[in-house]
Amino acid sequence: MLIPYLQVDGLTKSFGDLVLFEGISFGVAQGQRVGLIARNGAGKSTLLDVLAGIEGHDSGSIVYKNDLRVGYLRQRPTYPAGLTVLEACFHETNDTLQLIREYEQCLDTPGTPNLDTLLDRMEHADAWNYEQRAKQILTSLHITDYAQRVETLSGGQLKRVALANVLIGNPDMLILDEPTNHLDLPLIEWLEDYLTRSTATLLMVTHDRYFLDNVCNEIIEIDDHTVYSYKGNYSYYLEKRQERIEARNTEIIRANNLYRTELEWMRRMPQARGHKARYREEAFYELEKVAKQRIANDRVQLGVKASYIGSKIFEADELSLRFGDRCILDKFSYTFSRYEKLGIVGDNGTGKSTFLKVLLGEQAPDSGRLDIGDTVRFGYYSQEGLQFDTQMKVIDVAREIAEVIPMAGGKQLTASQFLQHFLFPPEKQHSYVYKLSGGECRRLYLCTVLMRNPNFLILDEPTNDLDILTLQVLEEYLRDFAGCVIVVSHDRYFMDKIVDHLLVFNGQGDIRDFPGNYTQYREWKEASPSPSQGGEPKEKVKKGTGTAMSAGSLPSGEGGERGRPSPKKKSFKERREFAEVEQCIAALEEEKATIEAALCTGTLSADELTAKSIRLSAINDELDEKMMRWLELSEIPD
Repeated sequence: MLIPYLQVDGLTKSFGDLVLFEGISFGVAQGQRVGLIARNGAGKSTLLDVLAGIEGHDSGSIVYKNDLRVGYLRQRPTYPAGLTVLEACFHETNDTLQLIREYEQCLDTPGTPNLDTLLDRMEHADAWNYEQRAKQILTSLHITDYAQRVETLSGGQLKRVALANVLIGNPDMLILDEPTNHLDLPLIEWLEDYLTRSTATLLMVTHDRYFLDNVCNEIIEIDDHTVYSYKGNYSYYLEKRQERIEARNTEIIRANNLYRTELEWMRRMPQARGHKARYREEAFYELEKVAKQRIANDRVQLGVKASYIGSKIFEADELSLRFGDRCILDKFSYTFSRYEKLGIVGDNGTGKSTFLKVLLGEQAPDSGRLDIGDTVRFGYYSQEGLQFDTQMKVIDVAREIAEVIPMAGGKQLTASQFLQHFLFPPEKQHSYVYKLSGGECRRLYLCTVLMRNPNFLILDEPTNDLDILTLQVLEEYLRDFAGCVIVVSHDRYFMDKIVDHLLVFNGQGDIRDFPGNYTQYREWKEASPSPSQGGEPKEKVKKGTGTAMSAGSLPSGEGGERGRPSPKKKSFKERREFAEVEQCIAALEEEKATIEAALCTGTLSADELTAKSIRLSAINDELDEKMMRWLELSEIPD
């Protein structure tokens, strides 16, 4: 039988007239790894603060097992100025630290009372190795300057110190609020492996869906002030949640049909109704509550109309940029293709965000040339976000940008309708910005970027602080987006859904092009020999349109390997074929999008449906063939 670690009953929390959660109940038992999912603004971080005793609550009870050691990672940790990194790891008291302090006090006390008992406890708690363990975990999290002051750390570094602080104590239960935020991909994978091997019980809020899938064995969802529990990982949750939503929608439809009949009965003259059974009136009001519920539909599709983008996007020629001894770009050259969806990955500090600022003209390179096409209209979502006038209403923020947003097929959406697609219901639209949660502010910022009708989106860490439902909406939007996209993200699931190839920033100006998504890159990297065995191209190989010229492509055997002669250059015929294949791919993708849109209308006859389905299958086959030929030709230098 599982030992209960935490039991929450009837918990309610509100701020003024804003009710975050009401009467919620759930439990966490020993060995469970629970992921907590809810929309932005539903109070996830507040709930964790309440459970940790940092925030109070209006009503309900929170009961922990006696002597349970709990470690809590806040979403935005803070430390007093003046502490070093190592001192910060000893700043928050836990049982082991308390024991060490008792031992030190004992040594300072004449006669060293209870020394034998304390020595046994120190041995049992492995307290002798506490500092060594702290340094090991900090090093694993890429924090090596233990004497650095905490006030000089970046937000990401501070989050890693706080994470180390929590893990060092080896608590029985971990409560983690967005532990993957501001971690780069290798660190996310390290933490995933650490938690998978750990015996600690876990309650966690995160938007990283691969992390949820690989670490958690139960999902708790808070939706409309109700708690739903799913005994499985994220993939299981998705399946069962959809079944729940479909069953609820069916119930609402059935209730609406019955409600019309009962409403007619209730409207009859009072004297007639007075003789009717009271239970039927009570049942009517219960039925009315069900009938007036909103039918859930999280699959949002926006037929986006991006402004026209010409064949010339941008060309980077021999760009170089250094900050002291740190090299960001080293004679980097690249030609961007139409409708390209590029992901950028790499460790923190390798220059990903700086590269985006060079592209946008916010940071001048030391040398080289950047040529942007005349038709390019950038939409930039930065890590820093947008500073809103907090006294404005949400709808007014949107209307300042556009009253009406043009969509595909000549349709239009009002600012209010567009906000609803991004999960701002009418009542939230008329709320003031200062009342929004951090995640809701990020979502509003995202809307302000997309409403400007760009044809080239640059998204720098768009997944931070956004809930999973918003990420799903954004993924649908980007898949249908008829323009170019560059995404910098540490969200592996998001990258796999959106991008068709990667630029891998290895630091010191070493940038490599990989023709695939992040999972494919990781699989290739794990299967490849180490650099000392020639697994990484040593030479920097120039490549054609849509590939990085400052670095060789990652898969071995594609040029630049030790001892292999340089590949031949493209012939005139191959260059012409390459251009024709690109045009053909663009035309096929446009035709495919048109057919898919027609199939979704539900207005086609049976014959039209059959014909378009057959054509869609043929297009997919032809696209596969053309893409293979495009890849073959792209490997031949110009």
